[in-house]
Formats: sequence, C-alpha cells, structure tokens
Amino acid sequence: MNIHIIGTSHIAKQSAQEIKQFILEEKPQLVALELDAQRAYALLHEQKNKISLAAMGQIGLKGYLFAKIGQIVQQKLGKMVGMTPGSEMKTALKLAGEQKIEIALIDQPIQITLKRFSKSLTWKEKGRFLLDLIGGIFNSKKQMKELGVEKWDLQKVPSKEVIAKLVQEMKKKYPSIYRTLVEERNKYMVKKLVQILRQNPEQKILVVVGAGHEEGMKELLAKVETLK
Repeated sequence: MNIHIIGTSHIAKQSAQEIKQFILEEKPQLVALELDAQRAYALLHEQKNKISLAAMGQIGLKGYLFAKIGQIVQQKLGKMVGMTPGSEMKTALKLAGEQKIEIALIDQPIQITLKRFSKSLTWKEKGRFLLDLIGGIFNSKKQMKELGVEKWDLQKVPSKEVIAKLVQEMKKKYPSIYRTLVEERNKYMVKKLVQILRQNPEQKILVVVGAGHEEGMKELLAKVETLK
C-alpha cells in the first residue's frame, strides 16, 4: 500500500511547504484531499464558502452555529499569520493540476457532517463546551502546560504528541462530537481510499488531511492491509 499521509494545519505555512515538496520530489500519481466538491470549488474560486441562513433548515441550528464559529476563528487566526484558511489544500489542488496528477476528493459532504453534528450534540456537551470556552480564556497558560506546550506557533503543525492529546481529550469530553467530526469521517475517507486502491493498487498516493485525522486513518488503513 503506497500511501503517504500528510497531517496539516489549515493556517500553517509549514503544511503548504511540506505538500509542495512532496508533490515535486516524490511525484505521486494521485492526490487525495480532505475536501468535498463544494469546498474544493470554493477554494479554487477564492470564495469564502459561507454557510447561509437558508442552509440552517438542512443542517440544523447547532451545525450552523458550529460552522459559523469555526469560520470566524479560522479567519482570525489566519490573519494573525498571514495565511488564508485552507491554503494548504489549495496548494495541493493547484500543484496537482499543474503536474497533471489525478485528484480525489475523499471527505464526506459538509452538509451531511453538519447535519449529523446537529443531531448528535448533547446538552451535556454544550454545557461543557461553554465552560471550557470560558475557562480557556482565563486559563490558557495552564492548558498549554498540560499539553507540554510553552508557546503556540501558528505557522507550524503541532507535534504528533500534542495532536494525540487533543484528540484524546476531545474523545473523552465530547464523545458525540469526536464521533461525528473525526471517527465517522476517518472511516468515510479510508473507505474512499480503499475503493481507489482496488482500481489502481500500484498507485503512489498522497493523502492530505487535517492533523487530527492522520493517526486514526493510518490505524484504519493498517487494519485493511492486515485483512488483505
């Protein structure tokens, strides 16, 4: 199984550079991205991919609010480092096009993810999220110390150890959110990759996903390889 996974931060220059280096040096035959058609189109056409109020009926209030908050946070952080959120995905799309490399969009459609998020989020998790948000404002240094981080460098992807701690914390405190945003999408994307591999088992594939998906997808792919 000739698959290389790059776990990214959507606002880190390091991620865009790592993707560019791998594509130009390793020359994969296919680039698989944690995108659906709607988000890929928005990136390539420099649209902000805003979730409209009209979409609330389809994705639910909680999914709508989560998407809006996520957009605002990413845009604020992106401005701090001079990077547009999703720049690493756009780099992969453009480079793959220039190098005549096949592209696969392997993520679950965003509307489905947000709809499932709305249905699965519990009142307990909503209350815990609010408390964590308030606590995070006043105790950010304490939380960073618990993660073993002295200072966040937004231009770099956090270490695998820090990512693992964050994912485990999410799984423990917000099980339904973890299941909807991470676990289910990991399975969806790995299923897509398996379908691609069945058609072209010898292809060299670059997979670009958020860092929180990397280890989970590697574990699922290892299980597939063992079953083979």
